[in-house]
Amino acid sequence: MAVELYLLLLLLCGSTVSEVQPLHKPPPGTLDFGFVPAKTYDTNAYHEPGPIGIVFRLVHSFLYLVQPNSFPQDLIQKLTQQKFGNVQGDYQKPENVVLTLQAIYYEIGFIVPAALGLLFVLLLPLVGLCFCMCRCCDNCGGEMHQRQKKNADCRRGCFATFLFVASLIISIGVLCAYAANQHLTSQVRGAKNLVHSNFKDLRIFFNNTPGQIDYLVSQYNTTKNKALSDLDNVGPLLGSRVQERFAKEVRPALDAALTMAGAIRETKEALENVSVSVEVLQEGTERLHSNLTDVKIHLSNTLSDSACSAAQAASTCNIIRNSLNQLNINANFSGLPGVSTQVAKVNDVLKIDLSSLVQKGYAAFNNTPDLVLNQTRNILSAVPYIKNLLDFIGSNITSFTKMLPVQKVLADLTIYLTQSEAYVQDYFPVVEQYDFYRWLGCLILCCMVILILVFYYLGLLCGTCGYDKHASPTTRGCISNTGGNFLMAGVGFSFLFSWVLMIIVVITFVTGGNIEKLVCEPFEDRTLFKVLDTPYLLNRHWRNYLSAIVLKNPDINLTFEKVYSDCKENKGIYTTLHLENLFNINEFLNISMYTEDVSLKIEHINVNLSNIVLLDEIGKRNLLDFSSSGIDGINFAAYLTEINKSVTKVDLLSFANDLEARADQLPKGALENALKGHANSIRMIHNQQVVPLEQAMKYVKARSTLNQSIRLLQRTSSEFMVKVRNVISAVDAAQFLISNDASLVIIQETKKYMDMIIGYFEQYVEWVKESITMEVAACKPIANVIDTAVDIFLCSYVIDSVNTFWFGLGGCSIFLIPAIICAVKLSKYYRRMDTEDVYDDSSVSGTWHFTL
Repeated sequence: MAVELYLLLLLLCGSTVSEVQPLHKPPPGTLDFGFVPAKTYDTNAYHEPGPIGIVFRLVHSFLYLVQPNSFPQDLIQKLTQQKFGNVQGDYQKPENVVLTLQAIYYEIGFIVPAALGLLFVLLLPLVGLCFCMCRCCDNCGGEMHQRQKKNADCRRGCFATFLFVASLIISIGVLCAYAANQHLTSQVRGAKNLVHSNFKDLRIFFNNTPGQIDYLVSQYNTTKNKALSDLDNVGPLLGSRVQERFAKEVRPALDAALTMAGAIRETKEALENVSVSVEVLQEGTERLHSNLTDVKIHLSNTLSDSACSAAQAASTCNIIRNSLNQLNINANFSGLPGVSTQVAKVNDVLKIDLSSLVQKGYAAFNNTPDLVLNQTRNILSAVPYIKNLLDFIGSNITSFTKMLPVQKVLADLTIYLTQSEAYVQDYFPVVEQYDFYRWLGCLILCCMVILILVFYYLGLLCGTCGYDKHASPTTRGCISNTGGNFLMAGVGFSFLFSWVLMIIVVITFVTGGNIEKLVCEPFEDRTLFKVLDTPYLLNRHWRNYLSAIVLKNPDINLTFEKVYSDCKENKGIYTTLHLENLFNINEFLNISMYTEDVSLKIEHINVNLSNIVLLDEIGKRNLLDFSSSGIDGINFAAYLTEINKSVTKVDLLSFANDLEARADQLPKGALENALKGHANSIRMIHNQQVVPLEQAMKYVKARSTLNQSIRLLQRTSSEFMVKVRNVISAVDAAQFLISNDASLVIIQETKKYMDMIIGYFEQYVEWVKESITMEVAACKPIANVIDTAVDIFLCSYVIDSVNTFWFGLGGCSIFLIPAIICAVKLSKYYRRMDTEDVYDDSSVSGTWHFTL
């Protein structure tokens, strides 16, 4: 019945187990299917014993010392598969004898302690009986006479110490046993909540599964709606894909052309700046040149005066006359070649708006989606057919889900679960009642030990407090005598109870120890599952028992260990139980049979993009005209040379000062005054013309603009021809690609578009597969039930408590033996004797007499 619950899950993974593998592996757009509805399970299959866990670990260490052998996996497999007793003489077969010896060898760690325990059970009552009879005959310490010895105080102290230590160890043991008894009872009482939590998780598991299945089925509509939406928008979507393919070539070419249009405008601006700046500088330098020429003529006329012929002035006049050539401008902008021709050619180029032509190319290219839309009407006509096909697939899924008796199976399982829970609730009080009887019996056993301890502690207390070392054995006090009687009472009860305690210890030791070593430890490391997974172990005709029960096929590799591990990881029951081996439902979800029709409908796309013109011949001719505008013929070196020159050949202030100094060397008269007048004129020219040319904003800006423009033109002019050719080549290549390769690109993008549509369904199938594997019907509650039953209840609650109980009680039983010996010996020193040894001085020296 449980298998039928998951038949519906098989529906959603048909294509994953299909023999026809999908041929399309595109990177489809990611679909958001949301999250499969999931519930949180309450059970936490983990138990922390608390402080008593320290004792549990100590018992585990003791068991490892007793049984250090590893889990006998091979031995258990052989013993399970071997039949004993079916035929007379089976036990005498060599292989059976060997198996028996191997089992004995493995159990030797339990057999030897158990044998010693049984020997303890048999001998201790006999020893007690003989000891009692011996004392009745005034032997074995029964005679009420104590011989005086020199080391009596030392012996008494040693016996008292040994008895106290033994009693203390017994007390620890009985405390461990009592704690284990209480722990088991408290855990059994608290197990009701744990059992209820497991039933609740199983109910959630059953109730949540149909909702998860319905959610997976409903998400088919998400895939269908996305596919239909893309088909309705086939023009824009396919056009965008085609545009993106061409954009890698087209956009860089158009960008380069647009950049070149901007470069043309920048070139025009630079040429105009050169022309204007040169005019401004020419104006200033020509006026300066005219004034300097006048000064130089006047100065030359002055030097031609007869006064310069005198002997005192001749040499000075010659020096001044020789320096007149320095009175001239240095930067001559009037001699620079003009750029009017280049400006005119660039203006002619700019009469055609290249940027507008490029923008038209952009607009034509950006209109690709509309062109594709107008030419894909045949796809839109096929959308109703594809929609009906997708609806047909969805109706098949829905109809198949209705055919499966999921609700009936769930209802039956829920009824069975409810009945099981009611059964547990009804019988749990019985379990608690029997646990109370067990608790009471264990408490009685602990009380037996406590009774013995009470006698021993009272004997030690009374004997130690009432003992008087100055009193003779026959005159000991009542308290000391009572202490000795308590010790002998403890000895008597030890003989009466110890064999009963040891019987319980042996039984619980053998049982609890073997369950711990053969069940709990191999369950923890999952070795126990490997035994259960042994081929032909549980059924001689089935290789895999679990697959034969669940899948009706013993050859499928379905193991207990794998099922438990998958459920422990909270994987889906479909993957865990390999339910894909039950039914072949490819016809219900295998979309490969429908994709061929969809592909044929889509592949009949024929789109013509020859109407797209990126840059016409006028634009290309415009670029070529610009490259032949003659900008590269400008003498940039001449411009840069004049820009870097100073305004005049000599500093006019220095020249004027030098002229005035030389005039002072001449005799006083008209010549000296005339030369000084000329010096002042030179200073005036410097201040009124040279300084403005060097510092006035008008001339500084003109010089700076000229420098920047010339350098810009120099830098770009050498690249214009190459750039123009590259731009035209890039545009031609992109245009060729659109005109000649458009059909191939459209076919390729159409194929990708078809793959994207089909990829939605493949993505849906992969999502269903992943959801079934990890989320749908996650079987964590099943692993929790197993962990609760074995790991928590059996091992942690019961076996750990039982093992701790026999560990504590066994220690008590063993240490009762030295306690009996010490108590018997010590009681002689506390009890009042009937006779004693007395030394008589009147008698022969060295003779002792008994005094009654």
